[in-house]
Amino acid sequence: MRRIHKACVRDRVLHQAIFRILYPIFDKSFIYDSYSCRFNQGTHKAVRRLNSFCQKSSRNNYQRIYILKCDIKRFFDSIDQGILLKIIKRKIKDNDAIWIIEKIIRSFKNENGTGLPLGNVTSQLFANIYLNELDRFIKRILKIGYYIRYCDDFAILNENKRNLENLIQLISQFLENQLKLNLHPGKIIIRKYNQGIDFLGYVTLSYHRVLRTKTKKRMFGRINNKNIQSYLGILKHCEGYKLRKKIVNLLDNL
Repeated sequence: MRRIHKACVRDRVLHQAIFRILYPIFDKSFIYDSYSCRFNQGTHKAVRRLNSFCQKSSRNNYQRIYILKCDIKRFFDSIDQGILLKIIKRKIKDNDAIWIIEKIIRSFKNENGTGLPLGNVTSQLFANIYLNELDRFIKRILKIGYYIRYCDDFAILNENKRNLENLIQLISQFLENQLKLNLHPGKIIIRKYNQGIDFLGYVTLSYHRVLRTKTKKRMFGRINNKNIQSYLGILKHCEGYKLRKKIVNLLDNL
């Protein structure tokens, strides 16, 4: 369960105005392979990019490769507001703008005096600004080529399993020391590509892509005439012919 904080209409208008000013300023500094809450990006594009990385890294399935998948523990609740403001101030020098940005950030605090509220459009941007520090570390310092991030989930491909194991400690230390974040210990996974890569609701395999089993079960548990088009849309992005047929048959019998 996650708590969603819905701002009042007046505040949402303000959040949207601030987002429209800040987004183009910061987005140009984001790496290409950051896909969450950005224009012309998104989950499906991220999954396609992952498939492209797999094909290149494995030399069209000739070379064995491994994937490291990680998740940041309680990401939104753990964001350090002071560090976030410090990062924002590197680009925003106007004192009035900083005043209102700080008001928005400081308006929410959990028991540790940290965090951002889930549900605000500004929080989505602030999350990307915060984790752009991680992106730059991985791309520029660690020199990792095959890296994809969607919000607090990220994946790295490499031909050598030991290299990925070594990266875990380096990334963990950076997160703890620079951003006061921690990797989720139960969600650090290294798998062979031919075992399938479970990422953003789909499982990417050597020659095709299928829907994640958990997503499939949830879909059939909730399906009705109102949401059928949404589910059929999800299945367009994977090998879903049999599932689409099963859904249509199921609705015909209701």
